Amino acid sequence: MTRVDGDGLAEAFLREPRRYTSHQVADMAGVPVYRARRFWRALGLPNVPDDAVEFTDSDVEALKTLVGMVTSGVYDEEHVLLMARSLGRATARLAESQAELGAEALDQAGVPLAERPRAWRRRAERVVPDLARLLVYAWQRQLAAAAGRIADQDMSAVRLAVGFADLVAFTRLSRQITGGELARLIDRFEGRSADIVTSSGGRVVKTLGDSVLFVAEQAHVTTEIALRLVETHARGKDMPELRVGLAAGPVMWRMGDVFGTTVNLASRLTALSLPGTILADPQLAEELEGDRAFRLREVNRLSVRGLGELAPFTVTRAEST
Repeated sequence: MTRVDGDGLAEAFLREPRRYTSHQVADMAGVPVYRARRFWRALGLPNVPDDAVEFTDSDVEALKTLVGMVTSGVYDEEHVLLMARSLGRATARLAESQAELGAEALDQAGVPLAERPRAWRRRAERVVPDLARLLVYAWQRQLAAAAGRIADQDMSAVRLAVGFADLVAFTRLSRQITGGELARLIDRFEGRSADIVTSSGGRVVKTLGDSVLFVAEQAHVTTEIALRLVETHARGKDMPELRVGLAAGPVMWRMGDVFGTTVNLASRLTALSLPGTILADPQLAEELEGDRAFRLREVNRLSVRGLGELAPFTVTRAEST
């Protein structure tokens, strides 16, 4: 919410003029400005000076919507703030990635820096309406799927199989290649990993550049995903080897992320895995007992940071033995 300059760039993306101060917006929504700012900060939008004309009619409607969700009793204020924070984080990352792609497109087209504002305005007119429709479409699809999964589920006792995959020696590699090469490597890793996880029946919880956290309801599915990740990335040109940790047990879902000992264990086992291997905790190995698709081999007891000692299992395909 910082005024850019006089080139109309912000309005091109907002698609309407900025005409109100924060106090005017708060007055129109019927709330004190301190409360309005609490909602805006939750959305990831910083405070602006009292006399700054930064807000549009859409800002007024958005604030009225947030306040109305509280006054109607649909949510209490703390839940609205949690929802706003989740929305702000997700859309901020989405916006950054889309802006980067737009900048890359202008670079590839050879647009000089001096002409960028005009080119950005033209691009906004072309892509913002389509992106807005796709954003709503993708969100509704994802919300329908999520609601279907948890409608009759006790959220305090969700049990999942968790996988954490990590590129080996990524930090060292990142110092040896150019920024462009690093960006392409990350794009390949994240794209292939997401395709494998979703096509196999799992869900990507998050990616962290050189790693991916994924879950599934069955141990078989999570293990198949892990093997496909290792196999696929091993065939990739100039792609570092992958290592994976798997664990099964109770997890806590919160605002689109997963937490708990099971998640921590999968992460710790990844750090203990050798390049190109998969380590599973005893609980997940027990759930795979009798599954003829995989071969499990118990390894020596390992000290898992913060979780004590346990004897994990390596996992391979049955036909590879």
